[in-house]
Amino acid sequence: MIRIKSLQQRLMLFLFLPVAALLIGMGAIGFVYAKNSLLTQWREAAVLKLQRAAHDVDMRLSRPLKWLEMYNDTGGEHFDEHTQEWILEQLRQQEGVVRVELERIDDEGPEPMLHMHMQHHGAQGSMMRNMMRFHRARIAEITPPRYDTLLQHETVSIISELHDKHGAKLGHLEVVIRFHYLLENLGTTGWWQSRQAFLVDNTGKVLICTDPDRRQLGETNDPVELATLKAIKEQRSGTILGQGHPPDEVSGFYHLEEAPWSLIMIAPGKAILAPIVRFRNFYIVGGSLFVLLILLLIRIVTGRTVSSIKDVSKAAESIAQGDYGTFLPVKSEDEVGQLRLNFNTMASQLQERMRLKQELNLAMEVQQSLLPMKAPEIEGFDIAGQSIYCEETGGDYYDFIEFPELGLIGVAVGDVAGHGIAPALLMTTVRAFLRSRVLTQPEELADAIKDVNRLLCVDTAETGNFMTLFFMLIDSSNGKVRWVRAGHEPALIYDPSTDSFDELLGKGIALGVDENYSFQEQIRELWSDSQIVLIGTDGIWESENPQGERFGKKRLKEIIRQHKDKSSQEIVQAITDGLAKHREAAPQQDDVTLVVIKKV
Repeated sequence: MIRIKSLQQRLMLFLFLPVAALLIGMGAIGFVYAKNSLLTQWREAAVLKLQRAAHDVDMRLSRPLKWLEMYNDTGGEHFDEHTQEWILEQLRQQEGVVRVELERIDDEGPEPMLHMHMQHHGAQGSMMRNMMRFHRARIAEITPPRYDTLLQHETVSIISELHDKHGAKLGHLEVVIRFHYLLENLGTTGWWQSRQAFLVDNTGKVLICTDPDRRQLGETNDPVELATLKAIKEQRSGTILGQGHPPDEVSGFYHLEEAPWSLIMIAPGKAILAPIVRFRNFYIVGGSLFVLLILLLIRIVTGRTVSSIKDVSKAAESIAQGDYGTFLPVKSEDEVGQLRLNFNTMASQLQERMRLKQELNLAMEVQQSLLPMKAPEIEGFDIAGQSIYCEETGGDYYDFIEFPELGLIGVAVGDVAGHGIAPALLMTTVRAFLRSRVLTQPEELADAIKDVNRLLCVDTAETGNFMTLFFMLIDSSNGKVRWVRAGHEPALIYDPSTDSFDELLGKGIALGVDENYSFQEQIRELWSDSQIVLIGTDGIWESENPQGERFGKKRLKEIIRQHKDKSSQEIVQAITDGLAKHREAAPQQDDVTLVVIKKV
């Protein structure tokens, strides 16, 4: 099997195949149409030629037949023997007539009466009465011409039976005509010599043929001859097509009007279709030369395009290896030149994008370094957290702030509106404000969040950016918690002992909205054994699958319930796995951050 490797070969093949198919299809359709047209024309012309030839033979036969009919018209009671004698004399003088015989039948047998008006002049009365009776006879019928061989040459006989008024047969009148006189014009038509031609009777007996050895139509078991023999017994004229495409032989036949004979012409199909065969050969040669010319033009036209594509391919390979300095010269203003120009633009922009990609990767590393490397280890508590960004950087944030000397641990979870570089920068700003303020005065939690909000509003006054925050302080000595909600979703609490969920509520707006807003601190004695607290961002329950169905808090609670006996890290992993399973092939649309705290 031939494998096409190059673009030039593919272009040549794809352009060549339709052209070749079009040429072949048009040639085949044209050949079939021309073949059918030529066959139809030959059939019509053959029948027309046979009709003309048959008409000529019929005309030569009709002349003596008209004199016979005239002789018949002079019979009867009012007869004139001199008129009949004149008619017979005129009949003898007709071209092609060999002889005319008038015979009387009496009790002693037939008696020739070639010159009856001279032989019986002065005869007895009884003979005269018989003569009168004979002359009063009328022609009962004129038999069809009969082919005979007399005196070593072929003749045609026309016999008229004579009857009296009572129907008794009195004699007959016979006209003998030379056969070749009837066929004199056939030799001058041209088709008789150039084709196989026959004159046959209704039984298929060959009366005359271009082949002198033929005696019977169909004697060679030729299927066309046999079909023609059958057709002449059923139709007056027509054509027969032989086997094959084109047919091996074609025949035409026409029945004479004045004689029970048929003219037949048989021609080879190749001779009839010789013009179209020559045209086919010329078409094949011309089409082949045309195809070669097309291939040459395709090669010339596509050569430059393929060369330019190869240059672009080599340049793309260089870019893939990190060489962004590749530049392709633009030599034309056509599509190829536009391709080179666009490639140069793409290379320049790709270099810039790679630089931005590197900077984003560096920013991601920096942001990831700002997240806790590991959860704090506090006696009686199991804590775990995770952030999953939908881009290299994100606006979600979680942090653990430890106060060992006070036995406190701070847990912060925040969510900046949007995701990407700008939210990431805002998140790092809030982290810095929060850490610097809370680490100095952890007891004044509401005031600390108020100070962070006031500082952030200075930066977001023109941009309108904001960030939600949930900050909670856990007192490990007594299990009490203090928290402030700055527009963030409440923390979720699950108590396995009662299999119930609760929330850590509280009033508060997002940071960066109102610099004068005063936040409220909430306090609660929370923990009993095995209680679980989850602080998360809306990227969890708002995550959607391809059908647009959200993950929801119901699924989140069910995962917590099913994994209540697992560690905090295992619960975090179960939630993130459930999110991935729910999204299926749908991309992650928002950052996901969660912190799980479990009393052990």
